[in-house]
Order: sequence, then C-alpha cells, then structure tokens
Amino acid sequence: MSPQLLELLWLSFLETLLMVGVAGLSAVVFGIPLGVALSVTAKDAMLQNGAVNKVLGSVVNATRSVPFVILMVAIIPLTRLIAGTSIGTQAAIVPLAIAAIPFMARIAENALREVDPGLVIAARAMGATPSQIIRKVLLPEALPGLIAATTVTLVSLIGYSAMAGAIGGGGLGDLGIRYGYQRFLPEVMLAVVVVLIALVQCLQSLGDWLVRRLSHR
Repeated sequence: MSPQLLELLWLSFLETLLMVGVAGLSAVVFGIPLGVALSVTAKDAMLQNGAVNKVLGSVVNATRSVPFVILMVAIIPLTRLIAGTSIGTQAAIVPLAIAAIPFMARIAENALREVDPGLVIAARAMGATPSQIIRKVLLPEALPGLIAATTVTLVSLIGYSAMAGAIGGGGLGDLGIRYGYQRFLPEVMLAVVVVLIALVQCLQSLGDWLVRRLSHR
C-alpha cells in the first residue's frame, strides 16, 4: 500500500480504538450496575422486587433485540442531540454505547448469579447490609466473570464499530467500505480484516489471561 493509505489505516485504527474504548467504558460504568440490579431484584434474591426486575429486564431485552444497524438509524435524533452530528467517530460512539450497556448487563447478571449463595447467606447472617454484600461479596467473587463479560463486550464492539463504518461512522469499517469496496482496492480490505482479527485476538488473549490470574487468586 502507498504511504497515504498506510496513514489512513493507522488513523482508522485509532478511531476504532476510540469508539470501542469509550463505548466499552460506558458499558462497564452503566452495564455492571444494571446487571447488579437485575441480579439482586430477581426472584428469591436478597432484594427481590418483581416489578423493578421486570421493567429493567424488559428494557434490556428490547434494546438487545434491535439489530445494531437499525438501532444506529433509529436513534439518529438522539445521536445528534448528544454528539452534535449523526456521522463520524463521535456520533458512532452513541449507538455503540447504547448497544453495549444492555449486552454487558445480561452477561454481568449471569456472572453474579454464579456466586455461591452460601457466601451471601453467611454475610447476611453476620449482619452485612445489602450494599456491603454487593461491594464485598458479590462483586469480588464475580470479578473473573465480569472480566470475561467485559472482554466479550469489547470484542462485540469491534464488530459493531466495523458495521458503523457502513453509514459513515469512521474507523476501520469506514476505511474498508470506502477504499476496499467502493474503490476496488482489495489490499486495503485485506489490511482492514487483518488488523481487526489481530485486535480481537489481542483483546481476547488479554481477557483470558486476566480471568486465569483472578480465578487463582
């Protein structure tokens, strides 16, 4: 490839990292608490609340059921309101975050459900409050599962970010569409695919390593 295309590839890679990073951080900050809320308000949980659990679950399920490409188009007014534009890297972060938060919440909920109920019972018997149980029992014990959930979410976001390129979202997907497909430059498309595969492999390997380290603590 020419130096100009290599520079475009590098800039597109950085844009993809920005989109995945910000959306992934949003998923962790908002998705994990949402997963905690789903877990502790479920039937027979310590803060059982059927109404709250049903409302939260319905919102999560509704958001997750919408294909990402349709979601991007459907929330264009919200994207414009938040990002000031409906195209480009900053605009793509909004639907990416909205898609990632419920995805992360469901996986986090499953990780929290795998915590030994006996630990929660013991903590309650010692007089621990629900907030103390969440902070000192549930989250620490579920940490390997939460790391795995974060890894899966980030890998999914890489795929979503590539789809965002189809409607001008920037990043590697946009580069592949504009140069690899529309301008018939197969070497650009190949480079984009190789970089995406390498990025996924690096993230997955790092996540797996962290899970192994934390599981043997």
